[in-house]
Amino acid sequence: MNRRDFIAASVATGLAVNGHSDSVQASPKSGHIGAKNNRIKQSVCQWCYEELGIEQLAKFCAKIGIKSIELVQPEDWPVLKKYGLICAMSESGSLTEGLSHKKNHEKFLAQIRQSIDDTSEAGFPNVICFSGNRYGMDDDEGMKNCEIAIKQVIGYAEKKNVNLVMELLNSKVNHKDYMCDRSEWGVELAKRIGSPNFGLLYDIYHMQVQEGDVIATIKKHHEHFFHYHTAGVPGRNEIGDTQELYYPAIVRAILKTGFKGYLAQEFIPKSKDKLRSLEEAVRICDV
Repeated sequence: MNRRDFIAASVATGLAVNGHSDSVQASPKSGHIGAKNNRIKQSVCQWCYEELGIEQLAKFCAKIGIKSIELVQPEDWPVLKKYGLICAMSESGSLTEGLSHKKNHEKFLAQIRQSIDDTSEAGFPNVICFSGNRYGMDDDEGMKNCEIAIKQVIGYAEKKNVNLVMELLNSKVNHKDYMCDRSEWGVELAKRIGSPNFGLLYDIYHMQVQEGDVIATIKKHHEHFFHYHTAGVPGRNEIGDTQELYYPAIVRAILKTGFKGYLAQEFIPKSKDKLRSLEEAVRICDV
């Protein structure tokens, strides 16, 4: 099951959305749309707006200062380039069937290599990968298996100037049994790999649900965090004042680490005006 299908199913069963207000803060009276400071490069995950079509989304993103639409299939990358955008995170693998099990290595390593080739040719920076679920496996064994798998492709990623990035996901609410569900686990894996081209996708929503202490964790482990995702807690909806995370402070903490990568909006818009919600999220993070 890929990311798009898994999360769509979660939403349908009520796992990813709960009772947030439909209200969205209006645009400033100045009429300014989107980012103006651009101290952090912002991206957005396509699957959150898939019903709009890639052309409409890309045109709007370019207008409001978003630099990337990610988790986009290579056949749609020309549309991104048409609007001056990139795909900051390329897809590969499966959320549930991952590198923690040796039986999956041949299949997913082939996918990762192909994604590295496509991403390198396009001049984009990152390819995503996943630990997958435990299925009863001990976490130490799973880490060893992930290490074995990643060391088979990381040299190739280095050669192609592409980063391989494993996502941290919560196993408490959204991704039951997922192995890479704690920052410390992911950081230890990154240390074992020991490559400047392997790091973690620190999903702020997921790690707030799983372990909290977001800003302190970013300060402590930022060198291993290559990419960030956003969403509101609880519910995975808009990131404004209807939820508990204060994103301006989080983004400032990220910037203080010297981060030069991308922060992607990955919330599920609850408002009927989804693009307005995206515009507001861009302003919130444009510190």
